Amino acid sequence: MSTEMIPDSTVVMDDAATARRKAFVDAARELFFANGYAGTTMSSIASKVGGSKTTLWTYFPSKEDLFEAVVDDIVERYGDALAIDLPLDEPVPDVLRRFGNVLMTKLTATPLLSLFRLVVGEAERFPHLSKTFYDRGPRRGKARAADWVAAKMARGELRPGDPMRAVQHFSGLCQSGLYQFAILGMTDPDDIERLQADVEAAVETFYRGWRPDAAG
Repeated sequence: MSTEMIPDSTVVMDDAATARRKAFVDAARELFFANGYAGTTMSSIASKVGGSKTTLWTYFPSKEDLFEAVVDDIVERYGDALAIDLPLDEPVPDVLRRFGNVLMTKLTATPLLSLFRLVVGEAERFPHLSKTFYDRGPRRGKARAADWVAAKMARGELRPGDPMRAVQHFSGLCQSGLYQFAILGMTDPDDIERLQADVEAAVETFYRGWRPDAAG
């Protein structure tokens, strides 16, 4: 079937359609994680759900569209850090500690670890997958945190600097311990005490470098 013949994605999302769409997303996620992006076909996804490629195409005109839906589904369920409250009237360390704990708890959840491994594994052949993942998750979270950091800098509670660079520093510090081993499957990602210790160290190190009286 040519691209021109693929039906437009104009399905009315009633309960049955919503359930069907979810079934396709769930099947795609399972097959992507098991076989990789390149090793998964639209036919295999349709077959797993028990439908035809034509039906699948009415929901997702391409495999890339389906991958985007898988990413959105995982981010929606595990992306709590994207929506966590970042109040301006609380001390910087307190907010960062709460943000860091939520962030790392979610990043070490099995679905997000699996998604990250998939994206990294396919990045050279399919760089657009990396962009899709980054735009729908990390970019949104870091942009929101950078707005908060900028406001704290304006209030004199953090030294002046590039807010996004500061967020990247904090994120990198949080991910420098248990997370690195969790990605490689070398430790228990549910080790809450170790995760919290990583976040505490990240907050201390970050604030030492970005507090108002720190050298630029």
